[in-house]
Amino acid sequence: MRTRGTAKLCIAFCLIFALVMIPGNRLMVQAEEVTVGGTVMSGTTSELLLLSTKEGKMEIKIDSGTDTSGCKVLLPDKKVNVTVSHGSDGYLHAVKIASGVQKTAASVDSSSTSTISGTLSDKSQEDILYINTAQGEMQIKLDPNTNMSGCVVLVVGNKYTVSCARGSDAYMHAVSIYDGIVSGGGSASSSFTPAPKSIVTTATTAVSGTVSDKTKESLLYLSTKEGEMEIVIDENTDSRSGMILTAGRTVTVYVYHGSDAYMHAATIVASKESVQAAGVDTTSLTTVKGTVGSKSNENKLYLDTQQGQMELKLDNVRSVVGLKVLIEGRKVSVTCARGSDAYMHAVDITG
Repeated sequence: MRTRGTAKLCIAFCLIFALVMIPGNRLMVQAEEVTVGGTVMSGTTSELLLLSTKEGKMEIKIDSGTDTSGCKVLLPDKKVNVTVSHGSDGYLHAVKIASGVQKTAASVDSSSTSTISGTLSDKSQEDILYINTAQGEMQIKLDPNTNMSGCVVLVVGNKYTVSCARGSDAYMHAVSIYDGIVSGGGSASSSFTPAPKSIVTTATTAVSGTVSDKTKESLLYLSTKEGEMEIVIDENTDSRSGMILTAGRTVTVYVYHGSDAYMHAATIVASKESVQAAGVDTTSLTTVKGTVGSKSNENKLYLDTQQGQMELKLDNVRSVVGLKVLIEGRKVSVTCARGSDAYMHAVDITG
């Protein structure tokens, strides 16, 4: 039986390899979506799902555009169904993750909310989160309509900030959840962009596309498969994970209908390289003025100055004042310092 099972795996692998490598089939395979079932394995992160299936272990990337509305918490040994597609990077990517039947939420008084921060405990269940905070352990119910535009999926051991309110069942319910720990000023400690004035609790829809060169600081023109969208960026927009809106940049935006009939951005998310921040000598600071260059992205700010173009890393920014997003041509003043990697690093950005 074991030999027969091994033979089946080998044959399946050869068939998949042939389909992927034959030029005529490659594009078709990458576009195809397949649903697989299995259980979540320990070691799963918010970026990579480790799935145990009958055929063996699968590694599936989780993107900002992955539909996790049917499964908001990835707990070890939890059974899930994952719709996957082949990415251009050779990995399988999760299009959609789903688990059991979603339960009906109790009525929640969202007019009176409180915010807590802490680490997700392994005691958490499908609909009840156990959060270890500085004040102790809290139990918070997770509802189908909880706004999770501030994070893709919840993983045990990660830190989150939860806006919660009392429900008709006497439990505290999660109104919205964001990655990271919030400090006194309301901005995430791992982020340099000012936090939104108010957390958006309205249901949102994720749309992905590329930034158009028509984009302004208050209006994002997003080119999608369905056409161009006009999305308002306002004081309640959380741009902490997608601040650089230069033409051609790929972003995912969580949108909702505003009272002005426009679509508004609740959260903007862009890809960013995960690198270890270099040490920066903040005892010797230099301030430069210039305009945002077209090559700027979430990792580096290309600043056009009178002396030429400067390349400034964005891994040690401690404050941003006077702006929500950066678009090409925006005039800014940047305080920077030399890093241990020989690069100049942006420390403070002022609009």
